[in-house]
Amino acid sequence: MEQDTSLRPERILDLSERLSSVAGAKIGEIARVNRAAKMLSINALIVAARAGEAGKGFAIVAEEFKKISTEIDAVAAALESQVRADLDELSAIGGAILGHMRGQRLADLALNAIEIVDRNLYERTCDVRWWATDSAVVACLADADPAASRYASERLGVILNAYTVYLDLWICDAKGRVVANGRPGKYPGVVGQSVADAKWFRDGMRTATGDDFVACDIEKARALGDAPVATYATAIREGGQAKGKILGVLGVHFDWRPQAQAVVDGVRLTPEERSRSRVMLLDQKGRVLASSDNQGVLTEVFPLDVSSGAMGSYADGDITVGYALTPGYETYAGLGWYGCLVQRRQNPGVTVAAA
Repeated sequence: MEQDTSLRPERILDLSERLSSVAGAKIGEIARVNRAAKMLSINALIVAARAGEAGKGFAIVAEEFKKISTEIDAVAAALESQVRADLDELSAIGGAILGHMRGQRLADLALNAIEIVDRNLYERTCDVRWWATDSAVVACLADADPAASRYASERLGVILNAYTVYLDLWICDAKGRVVANGRPGKYPGVVGQSVADAKWFRDGMRTATGDDFVACDIEKARALGDAPVATYATAIREGGQAKGKILGVLGVHFDWRPQAQAVVDGVRLTPEERSRSRVMLLDQKGRVLASSDNQGVLTEVFPLDVSSGAMGSYADGDITVGYALTPGYETYAGLGWYGCLVQRRQNPGVTVAAA
């Protein structure tokens, strides 16, 4: 979308600097012309004095002209002082307005990014609750039969072929042993391992009804090649009923890296803005979950200042930071994550014509 550069907020400062330059130049020109006029009046007084009685009338005119020149000097000095003060104030106001607009825009973009994540993860909570009621998944634990486990694995494979955002789906018995997964060929060591100590399993076993679910922070899954995953879980219940007896837990492992990278890379920035911006998703402790520069993911803790509330912006040296707390979506309340944009100041003289 084309953007009229004359309507950019930065034009406020551009115009202020131009006015300051023009005013200074013109006032200097007035002073130069007035100095020349003063020299002429002085020369006229000298000539009048040499002319004696005949030059008295001319001397009076020259003297008056000298007084006018002095008044012009005073007016020019006052004009320069007032104009300079007004232009400085205009620059300060323009800078404050521009800083607020920039910060608000970054905060809005941060909110949009985290909202996209929320909507995506809300769908994951729907998936896990739905698939836990699948007859093949329930039968896998109810029958405790190898054939039922193989069929459940095949069924999970069909689901994975349709829902490509998952790395794997695991069916775990009540003791935390994985009895079937959707990609045994790709992850052959999953079946038989114990996840009894995993938070998602323990919390899944404690869900009150089939309407409840567990959402966990991003962690690397060793059994899935150390890939970062967002794991969602719920109890598998007898007969697939919402209040049926708990037989085990279904855990679904969302393939976090490509999905999150698409979100941070998809934030609408101009090419020039992107070159001086960093888009991040942060957890509740500031840990970097995704970053547009691919740096510090799951290792860096960004010192985000959230004193402005759930959404805001602030300046820190030559950078502006905009952020927004997860608002959640439908039944997914979020995990206290933030969308965050960090943007360096634009280099002087750089203009952006397209977005």
